[in-house]
Amino acid sequence: MADMKHEIARRRTFAIISHPDAGKTTLTEKLLLYGGAIQLAGSVKGKATARHAVSDWMELEKQRGISVTSSVLQFEYDGYCINILDTPGHQDFSEDTYRTLMAADSVVMVIDAAKGIEPQTRKLFKVVARRNIPIFTFINKMDRDSRDPFDLIDQLEKEFGIGTYPMNWPIGSGNDFKGVFDRENRRILAFEQFKKGQSKLEAIECDITDTEKLDSLIGPYLRADLVDQIELLDGASYDFDLEQVRTGKLSPVFFGSALTNFGVEPFLESFLKLTTPPLPRNTVEGSVDPEDDNFSAFVFKIQANMNKAHRDRLTFMRICSGKFERNKEYFHVQSGKSMKLPQPQQLMAQEREIVDEAYAGDIIGVFDPGVFSIGDTVCSAKNKVTFEGIPTFAPEHFAIYEQVDTLKRKQFVKGMTQIAQEGAIQIFHEPESGMERVIVGVVGVLQFEVLEYRLKNEYNVDVRKTSMPYELIRWIEGDNIDVKKLNLTSDTKLVQDFKDRYLLIFTSEWNINWALQKNEGLILSEFSNN
Repeated sequence: MADMKHEIARRRTFAIISHPDAGKTTLTEKLLLYGGAIQLAGSVKGKATARHAVSDWMELEKQRGISVTSSVLQFEYDGYCINILDTPGHQDFSEDTYRTLMAADSVVMVIDAAKGIEPQTRKLFKVVARRNIPIFTFINKMDRDSRDPFDLIDQLEKEFGIGTYPMNWPIGSGNDFKGVFDRENRRILAFEQFKKGQSKLEAIECDITDTEKLDSLIGPYLRADLVDQIELLDGASYDFDLEQVRTGKLSPVFFGSALTNFGVEPFLESFLKLTTPPLPRNTVEGSVDPEDDNFSAFVFKIQANMNKAHRDRLTFMRICSGKFERNKEYFHVQSGKSMKLPQPQQLMAQEREIVDEAYAGDIIGVFDPGVFSIGDTVCSAKNKVTFEGIPTFAPEHFAIYEQVDTLKRKQFVKGMTQIAQEGAIQIFHEPESGMERVIVGVVGVLQFEVLEYRLKNEYNVDVRKTSMPYELIRWIEGDNIDVKKLNLTSDTKLVQDFKDRYLLIFTSEWNINWALQKNEGLILSEFSNN
């Protein structure tokens, strides 16, 4: 058992969040570079190399230069086994990000030094804060002109209501960026840009009291400025408190430049020491300890067709306790059946490796014949648990989709159903109607584009889209309402989801209030627990 405990203790599972273009995917790639998982890093949109980010695998992502699905990346570094969950930055895919955050033990928030906190960062932080998990901040792009670092720290504290502790402090920015002062070791790490960030960077170390060497590295003006700023920082900032860090109340802040590699390795080393190994998880029956001998996991992501050659479907599970063994039978709570998990694998984006064992904290992908849904629990048969469900976000945009070629109905239904099961879209239909006309609901309009692209490229189906005016959706709670006798406005629509539950879609809040006032006993819910 000591072996299992040791393996779990060295696991670190975290998600990286940011606003689009803050440099999240570049940072992910550089962490892999330091872990030896890739030998050459290429800028996501860089012209110097034709490589795309390792974590972006869908063709549409490569064309647009954005991440629209969450990738799972595992690598080893300095005795730690690291699982990175790379999330979509684009706001239209916030639901996928939300589910991915449920599988993380801590979060790295990437902020653009010139822009500070942006809308999507704000939205994602609120999701993270609800779970009180550790939040580490990487203020990126210091090699470009940026805002005053004191202003950035102040904005973090005021907007997010958390304390901050700068682990290092920048010396200049943009063309004048000379490096950082490492507060823990009281030393300067000087910045030299070379090799276009494609390989590891060796920092030049210099003690802050070595005036002569400092002047030669950063100049007397920046040296004097730095000494004043460090004195102010040491006197005015929060004290470092590991307990506050591990409960999400104090965020360690790092300044650097992911593109040029500067500050990435010191960040990784500090992060691994400060963040926690896998933590206990809540179930309907109580808390589950990661070191419990009994295996348990929950499904947080389903992705079809990651490999075009195989037309497969992978279910991603976060292991919460115990040890997974490849040929063992486990219990799928929602179906009430025991099963072996076929082709268990761990991923480096689209590169896969079949695994014989995995531990609490790890993410495994298993081949899914269509039995799993988001939020499902898989566990040891002798110790059955049920993890709390993952709420479904209410879609805000709706459209009717029909196939152009009626002979391709089978492919159309299969494509719509599989993509909906992944959670990227939600599908509805009018009561008593089939799948000829599907109402699709999405959180962000870019998801419509991804849906059409995938239906065409993965299922060979052309579709016709008709936009709908609805913006709000509510699930009808309880079974004591006769839905066919509901008194509704003419611009309110009754629909069913693919589990045949009844819902109402509305054009405005006014129509929701009308429905509640005119139908006694009607209870409407904003969320659906899977």
